[in-house]
Amino acid sequence: MHRILVIDDEESIRELLKDFLVSKGIEVVTASDGESGINLLKEEKFDLFLLDLMMPGMSGLDVLQEAASEKINVTSVVITAHATVQTAVEAMRLGAFDYITKPFNLEELYIAIKRALDVSRLQAENIRLKKELKKKFNFRKIIGKSELMQEVIKFIEKIADTDSTILITGESGTGKELVAKTIHYHSSRSRKPFVPLNCAAIPKDILESELFGHEKGAFTGAVSARIGRFELANNGTLFLDEIGDLAPSLQVKLLRVLQEREFEKVGGIKTIKVDVRIIAATNKDLEKAVTEEKFREDLFYRLNVIPLTLPPLRKMKEDVPLLLEHFISEISKKKRREPLKISREAMNCLVNYRWPGNVRELENLVERLIIMKDDEIITVNDLPERLHNKTPLNTASIKGHVLSSKGVDLNLMLDEIENNMIFQALEISRGVKSKAAHLLGLNRTTLIEKLKKKAIEFNLPENKIQ
Repeated sequence: MHRILVIDDEESIRELLKDFLVSKGIEVVTASDGESGINLLKEEKFDLFLLDLMMPGMSGLDVLQEAASEKINVTSVVITAHATVQTAVEAMRLGAFDYITKPFNLEELYIAIKRALDVSRLQAENIRLKKELKKKFNFRKIIGKSELMQEVIKFIEKIADTDSTILITGESGTGKELVAKTIHYHSSRSRKPFVPLNCAAIPKDILESELFGHEKGAFTGAVSARIGRFELANNGTLFLDEIGDLAPSLQVKLLRVLQEREFEKVGGIKTIKVDVRIIAATNKDLEKAVTEEKFREDLFYRLNVIPLTLPPLRKMKEDVPLLLEHFISEISKKKRREPLKISREAMNCLVNYRWPGNVRELENLVERLIIMKDDEIITVNDLPERLHNKTPLNTASIKGHVLSSKGVDLNLMLDEIENNMIFQALEISRGVKSKAAHLLGLNRTTLIEKLKKKAIEFNLPENKIQ
């Protein structure tokens, strides 16, 4: 049931409104002057208040002014017999939702009240959702007590509430999108959209339309106009993931938007201006790509205003137990399972593993274990073979080879390391070559060529290599 406060110095109006609104299932409280009305607004909870502008003593405009200064977040509808453009503008400026003149039709007034309550509900819901998002992406969600991760958190806190462009670099699976969302929801743009776009996941021939939108008939299949990600992210944040995979032709167009904050839709002539904060991310070495003329130097410097590098999990072994505890708790809740426990031996394996897929690989492993385990303790036997405790990779641990006066077959050793890494990447990516290539820092075509050469060693049929 909604609760409304009626503030009017005329008793007959107060009683008329009260009887009518109560008949509509609304709880009504009345006040005969501005002072008592503002006191009730401070002390009690209301969904809306109806307010007469012309009252002796504290006028309706005074009530609106006081409510604004006291940050009383209650929707108001103003009623008056003395309507002027000036008072209407002033009442709306002070936060009134609508302006009704006397004499009024009760049903029309009720429609205005319903509309105000609906808008108020939507605003409250929006605020609630924004608070939940901020809570979801608070700094505590970035798990880690290691010195490296604490430095990252402090850096994020420093840069979040700025409008500067940020370039997040790091290996696949290090949590670049989580960090981007955390930055957005701790900035002044948090109430505006966070719009992500993976530049590597969308075919190049439609990526321009995804970024900038298109007009109807701009190309075959464009049966209607479409809004692009830049326009969707206006006043908010656009997260461009895998920016290193952006085609050269689109690099030029992105550079223009970063410089001018304007663009045209595909097939359009109208210039659209936007206010968007850019956060870009990549697992590639963009400086190397610039040197190799695969990425524009001017675009790199436009993106690299504030660089943020996320460390790989293998450099933060002390964070593995914390991450395990977090993922076991979160995933168990989703799967409606009792949280699993981990044996000491299994924990040692997990801590000492190199995690080429980083945090994402760890999260995927936890989900798989929670689904597959029938009992409550994770043992070494439950872990994939690659995780079983082995001596960290060095010259003494590769097939027993140790450099001696007789020397070693370095090419053979390096080939074994490469095979091992490719096997792991294919296992983590479940055989998806493009994902495996990302894990290894290779182009997909390079990985396929390596697989063709190693078809016998990998025991792969030719149709499984492509």
